[in-house]
Parts: sequence; C-alpha cells; structure tokens
Amino acid sequence: MTAGETLSERLADDIMDIIRTGNLGPGDQLASSRDLARRFEVTTPTVREALRRLEATGAVEFRHGSGTYVGAGVGRRLLANPHRPSRTPDGVHELIRARLVLEPPIAAAAARERDPAGLALLSESVTNALHPPVGDLRPAVHFHVALAATSGNALLRETVEALLHIRARDQVEIRHRYDDRERDHAEHVSLLEAVRGGDPDLAERLCREHLASIAAAVGA
Repeated sequence: MTAGETLSERLADDIMDIIRTGNLGPGDQLASSRDLARRFEVTTPTVREALRRLEATGAVEFRHGSGTYVGAGVGRRLLANPHRPSRTPDGVHELIRARLVLEPPIAAAAARERDPAGLALLSESVTNALHPPVGDLRPAVHFHVALAATSGNALLRETVEALLHIRARDQVEIRHRYDDRERDHAEHVSLLEAVRGGDPDLAERLCREHLASIAAAVGA
C-alpha cells in the first residue's frame, strides 16, 4: 500500500486486476463480496466500500438480488464528475465554443485513420440528426463521439464522450435550439463521406463549418 492510500483504494485496484487478468468484460459477474473478502483477507464492508468506489467510475455495477457485474465503464480513463455543478447561463455557448476548438482536428484524424469499428458507428449514427430531441433523452451513439472513435484513438473518443456527458443538458439544449433537422443531417452525411473518402482537410473544414452554423444558431 502506497503512502496515503486507503485499504479500500488498494482493494479497488486489486479487484480491477481480477477483471483484467480474468479477461472479464461488461456484463460479466464478479465473485460475491463475501468471497472477495475471504480472498483478500479483509472484512466484507471493506470490499463493499471498494466496490462502491468502482461503481462511481462505471467499472462495476450492482444488480439488486443478483450480484456485482463488470460495468460498461471498465475501460474508461476519463471520468465525468458525478457531482458536477448546475448549469450556468453561458453553458450552451461555452460548450459549443469548446467543441469548435476540439472537434475539427479530430475529424481530420478520423479521415486519416478511418478506424473500421468507429466508421461503422459513424454510419450507424448519421441519421440521429433526423430525430428531434425528446426531453433529456440522448441518442445511444452520438455522431460526434463516433467521429472521435473513427480516429482510432480511444482517448479522443473518451474526451468527446466525457465532455458531452458532463454537459449533457447543455447539449440537449443545443439540439432544441438548432432544430433544422434536415440541414443537421445533411451536414453529418457530408462529414461522413469526407471521412469515408479519407480527406482530412475536407473533414476538418466541414466539421468546423457544421459547428460554426450551430454556434450561430444558438447565438454563441
């Protein structure tokens, strides 16, 4: 145990080692808290505290009456603050300006790399824009997250994903304000084709123009 590290922190690392060495993936069940306590010679409450730490990161999830399972966020390296502050009046403008800085170069990287799995996600999500937002619901696969995935760089995907998750309500508000569904879809299709065609300069320009048009629509 390193200086300043608590027992539950060390135990959380040990449990992550079990997941990695056992090649466990999302949905796979972990041993019970009691079995883990016996294995590591600690108390069951200590194991539960460690598991709660991992639950907060999405690495594990609890299913009532069933047990503990590997969570969808097990491989995530960037974490959104679960106790993030409430929205600010300038939140929508701040988000779209940040996206204008980050995403056009990512689009260029996507066109250079054309990661097959990311490209499949990008093709799948291109029609998202045609569907108007319903309340706070978000699409299962966000087009711009899929765009980052197509770069083949998992950290870029997680960066965009974390940003849109942290500012989810601002992103939904942007979709409500920018309600030209046909134009949004057409711009996504053009961006998809630029990426698929392996044209980094065009992909970067189209992404910048697309986000700039959204910024203008929301007054950013």
